[in-house]
Amino acid sequence: MQEPLNVASERSSLGAMSAWELAEQCEQEMSHFRWEDPSSDLYAVELFRRATSHGDQEAWAEVQHCFGESVRSWLRQHPNREAACHLDNEEHYVALAFERFWQATTSQKLEFGQLSAVLLYLRACLNGVMVDTLRAYSQLKKISLEEPDEPGKPPVKDSTESDEVWELLKALLLNEREQRLVYLLYRCGLGPREIVHCYPQEWSDVQEITRLRRTILERVLGNANQLRWQLNHGEQV
Repeated sequence: MQEPLNVASERSSLGAMSAWELAEQCEQEMSHFRWEDPSSDLYAVELFRRATSHGDQEAWAEVQHCFGESVRSWLRQHPNREAACHLDNEEHYVALAFERFWQATTSQKLEFGQLSAVLLYLRACLNGVMVDTLRAYSQLKKISLEEPDEPGKPPVKDSTESDEVWELLKALLLNEREQRLVYLLYRCGLGPREIVHCYPQEWSDVQEITRLRRTILERVLGNANQLRWQLNHGEQV
């Protein structure tokens, strides 16, 4: 079936438009979409196509600008928002959602023909990063640690099993500083600001703690299946 003349005309003019011009039209399409008004979604689809299929960084910046507020809105409605935001701020999850979307669409060469499909996939990416972060945090919480007598040494306990658990986790921690941070965060239940307040001689920068915690969570998540298997079978890495 032949396209309506006005749609065909719009398609032919897309290539001459800048990313900024596409974004302006995209915002109007989003407004119609929210109110469920009839509207074309050609501009949004083209903006995403340029960003992901063509690797256009200007288009990608406009994508994040146009759709960032939608991602924040989904985050604030998410049932796990409170738990997730206890670990990190909203902007961190928004950035991770876009990063996951970018990686998935570019590596798998995904293309979308409708705005609704784009939004559905982007929302799935947000949910994925939140669930994955909480899963990694839960994995660390399951590992009960006693404070080591000396930094970098496993805790002294009568239970051989506890020593084995510490060794499993320690294999994922790169140095004494990471081991100490895991103890303060997950055994003592302190937040980054509390750690800075209570241990200023060790930690003076909240941002450093936040970045290191992210790194540790991502590493644990990446090894979650192996760690879970080792814990269930009582074997060491």
